[in-house]
Amino acid sequence: MPMPFTVRALLFAPLALLLACGSGERDPVADAKFANEQRIGREDITKRQERDADFMVEAATGSRLGAELGQLAQRRASSPALRAWATQLSRDATALGGALHAVAEQKSLTLPEGLSADQQDVISQLTSQSGAEFDRRLLEAARDYLDDARDEFDDMADDAYDGDIRAVAAKYAPVLKKHYEQADELHDQLKP
Repeated sequence: MPMPFTVRALLFAPLALLLACGSGERDPVADAKFANEQRIGREDITKRQERDADFMVEAATGSRLGAELGQLAQRRASSPALRAWATQLSRDATALGGALHAVAEQKSLTLPEGLSADQQDVISQLTSQSGAEFDRRLLEAARDYLDDARDEFDDMADDAYDGDIRAVAAKYAPVLKKHYEQADELHDQLKP
């Protein structure tokens, strides 16, 4: 017999928090998921609502990563085409983050205050690169983020339980798809 969500949350949430804090640094994504799990555990929440909350956390941290990748590329890219694309990516990712925070506030969901540890590692690794190698690696990181994001936003545009979350996903799914396609084209153009 499957364990009810409330019991799972009470059993596994402290473990998730402990793992997130094991390195001495707190992971904002784990903290946000933990806060949402605590709230969900106290309320009569369906599996679809749980998925909505997880989507919001992942989408928010992803939008922050997109904005940071865009800003980093604007400052350091050697390719003018990449810098131009990065400007729009940063703008759109920032707008997406704002839309997600507005919905989260309405729904009493907690969103991360920063990047996950993995995302921070991506940014750190990129800052040690320069020139064409920086351009190539930044586009790889952006394509990874955008590929995951566009698939998740497409799914949630149809499947989100909450209408407001579904609307945000539907609005930004084509934007993320466009950025992914442009990143893919740029990656092909900038190959050595």
